[in-house]
Order: sequence, then structure tokens, then C-alpha cells
Amino acid sequence: MAFTPFIDDLALVEVLLLLGAAILAYGGVMSWWAIRTNNPKELRYVLHGMAIPLGSVGVATTVLALWGEMTWPFLMSDGMGGYNIFFFDAMLLFGLVTTAYAIAAYLSVRMQYIGLFALVAGGVTVFYGYTGYGASFTKDPFETFLLYAGFGLAGIFAFPATIIMDYFLAAKDALRSPWMHGRVVGAPIMRALGNRGVQPVVAAAAAGKEGSAAPAPTEVKFHVPYWVQTLLLLFPVFAALAAIAALWYFGITLPGHLGGGPSTAP
Repeated sequence: MAFTPFIDDLALVEVLLLLGAAILAYGGVMSWWAIRTNNPKELRYVLHGMAIPLGSVGVATTVLALWGEMTWPFLMSDGMGGYNIFFFDAMLLFGLVTTAYAIAAYLSVRMQYIGLFALVAGGVTVFYGYTGYGASFTKDPFETFLLYAGFGLAGIFAFPATIIMDYFLAAKDALRSPWMHGRVVGAPIMRALGNRGVQPVVAAAAAGKEGSAAPAPTEVKFHVPYWVQTLLLLFPVFAALAAIAALWYFGITLPGHLGGGPSTAP
């Protein structure tokens, strides 16, 4: 009977999850700030900057997940049957989403379709975590549930965040100011004057100051509604929580896997 060694790559998987979540959290905050300060060029810089490191994490995660799906020991007698489903299904979804996100960011295409992908994957991941918690599928069921919930909720809130980014960039490309409140200060006021049609009336001239120059039009302060800012910030918040959960999970599982030998269950 041939001996098949058991390769435990849990630590590397957890580090990849931590890296991916940290990049998404930081990039999410920087994207929020770029939109809040009305800076589409900075937003594009942020998205392009995230593409290479996030794509690297996504490709590595996808490769490892595919390997785990196909090679994980599947003997019900050793108590490890089904772990390829529980761990590597969610991991593969994370790898595919991050890889697709990186490609879309690098090519500057619409992000909301990747957000929809993340929404579905996030909902599935939360369900996996909830099922594993109810079945006590690991030695640390609560910590595992927090890990899955953090990544799942980050995926769910990636959808509205990508819609907001797409809307903002499309509006700026069309030379429009999204979410601008009030009117342009100092702009000519258009009034209908009988059969003379619509003519500009400068405020200073209307006040009787003949010969005075009209003030240069000045745009009012750009303001993103608070509900948009909140919705946009939920994505990096949950991505940061996912990174914290991955770091915590790494800390509590690594010692046992390093010293427990090949028979140690996840």
C-alpha cells in the first residue's frame, strides 16, 4: 500500500487571507477618501495600486484552493472527510473574487460586476461558516465562524461599494458633479423677461452697482451624503474585521498544527 503524505498548508492559507483582507481594507479606506474629497484621479490610482498585490494573493489562493479541493484526504474513518468542502470551497471563492477584482481594477472596467460576484460568494461564505459552527466542524467553531462571517460580510458590502465607485467615476468622466448640494455661488441668475427671453442678471448689477464686475462663479463645497459614505465605509470595515479574524485564527491554530503531526484535525 502506497504511503500518501499529508501536507498541511493551513498557515500559508491563513496568511494569504490576512494579506488579501488587509489590502482590501486599506484600499477601501483610500477609495472612500478619494470619493469624499472629489478626487477621481486618486481613486483610479488607488484601484490600480491595489491590482498587482491583490492579484498576486488571488492567484496564489486560487492555486492552493484548487490543489486542496482535489488532494485533501477523504477518508471518513480518519475524521477528516468533508474538510476539503468546508475550507477550500470558501477559499477558492475568495481567490476567484480577488483575482477578478484585481483584473477589473487594472483594466479600469466597471467594478460592480465583480461586486455582484463578491455578493454571492460572500453570502455563501457566511452560510458555510454558520453551518460549520452549528456542526462544531472544527476545534475552534466560534473563531472559525467569525473568520467566515468577516470575509462573507466584506463580500456582501463590496457590491454597493463598487456601484458607488462606478457611479462616481462615470459622473466625473461626464463632467458632472455627483452628490453636489446647493447652487454655484456667484453664477448668473437666469430670469425670464417677457418677450426678451431668458437673460442673465448679475447680482451686483441688480443691486444697482453699475459697472461693477460680476464675481467669478465658484462651485459650492462638494459633499457626499452621509448615507453614501456609510455604505461605502462598511466594506473596508468588514474587510478589516476579516483581517483581524484571520490574524487571530492564525495565532490560535498555528501552534497545534506545527506540533501536532499529521494526525492533527483542523
